[in-house]
Amino acid sequence: MDLYHQFASHLASLSLPGGRALVAVSGGLDSVVLLDLLHRAADPRFDLVVAHADHGIHPDSARVAERVAAFAGVLGLRCEVDQLGLGTGTGETTAREARYAWLFALRERLGATWVFTAHHADDQAETVLMRALEGSGTGGLAGMRAVSGAVVRPLLRFRRVQLSRYARERNLPVWIDPANSDPAHLRSWIRCDLLPSIRCRLPEVDARLRRLGSHAARERDAWSSAIDLLPGLDPRGEAGGISVAAATLGAYDSALAQTVVVAAARRAGFAMGFGRAASVLRLAATGASGREVSLGNGWRAELVFDRLRIVRGPDPRPAAALPISGRNGQELWGQWRITWRPEAAPERQERTGRTAWFRPDALTVRPWTAGDRLRPLAGAGRRLVVRCFQDARVPRRNRLDWPVVASEELVVWVPGVCRSDALLPPAGAEALRVDVEHA
Repeated sequence: MDLYHQFASHLASLSLPGGRALVAVSGGLDSVVLLDLLHRAADPRFDLVVAHADHGIHPDSARVAERVAAFAGVLGLRCEVDQLGLGTGTGETTAREARYAWLFALRERLGATWVFTAHHADDQAETVLMRALEGSGTGGLAGMRAVSGAVVRPLLRFRRVQLSRYARERNLPVWIDPANSDPAHLRSWIRCDLLPSIRCRLPEVDARLRRLGSHAARERDAWSSAIDLLPGLDPRGEAGGISVAAATLGAYDSALAQTVVVAAARRAGFAMGFGRAASVLRLAATGASGREVSLGNGWRAELVFDRLRIVRGPDPRPAAALPISGRNGQELWGQWRITWRPEAAPERQERTGRTAWFRPDALTVRPWTAGDRLRPLAGAGRRLVVRCFQDARVPRRNRLDWPVVASEELVVWVPGVCRSDALLPPAGAEALRVDVEHA
């Protein structure tokens, strides 16, 4: 069976849901072959869009971008090209990070489901060897997955020699990037110098490295499943990450605890080493809710009451005060959507709901302050808003941009936390209904 039919069969076996798909095309051999194969497969599930990042590193980068766009045009495909302007001194790690940041921003802008990349079997072997030389753990040695989140690598089972033969037979417009043979880059040195030298003594080294990656992947996947079976650990998906029961984790032997933290972080999408896992465990051992440690790349670990969270996201920032004006309206306030309209008041309102009804009054959405108090609905006395947050187990970081609804200086509602007994309309009377939800 030729490469095209093998590829088409393999693509079908991945059982990917349909949708718009970006094809990352550098202009080099691997990505041009991938684009041609995907176009020939003509899978009706995918709306292909060619994506080319002009790094601005090589002097010919603009010409390469033109060739990629021209090839996409020949295939009748939309092509998105952007200039990253990185400059000639940029290293491969910086270039890769910039490229993927651009690809995922483009994916979000175009509403794409998938990002196809051209990593192949030789890349997998190089990756395993490179990570072994860097002292990587099992997760790193596992190499690349065929499907990892939104990234799809349908060429992982095919060798570079197969792709080269296909490109020659199809007379594809391939650009040879001189950086791919520059020993100044670690991967290029492994590809062009180290692996050829090893093959002279161990001709099967590529297959052995891929086998090592498969063994490591099985162990990685086993630990990912095992954390669901450990009594009391209670892993939960969180917005932007994952959390586990801190006390249970702290009771484990340190080696087991570190392995569990690494597996949990990996499930959330963060490749954590054992050094960072040790820092996370020291945080858990403090027992101080609200403390956190930075893990890099926007990730952090934080202790929230009895849960240890590993999450990623920007620091929350409170928005400016927003008047609720008019009979109907909808506005964004930071990461929240505020909607209001007239509606008859119900007989009963929920104290911790995210919908509330008010007697007509001048209302404002604003950040809460440390001295804010309110009289809880069906409660007694006035209570500090910060105590209400604690009772509702809202993490300290999440409180930073949490809205309150106020009438002049009087706090009447903390959405999802506590409704006050102020401005309560009689049941059935026309009132102002306000809904607050995460945008």
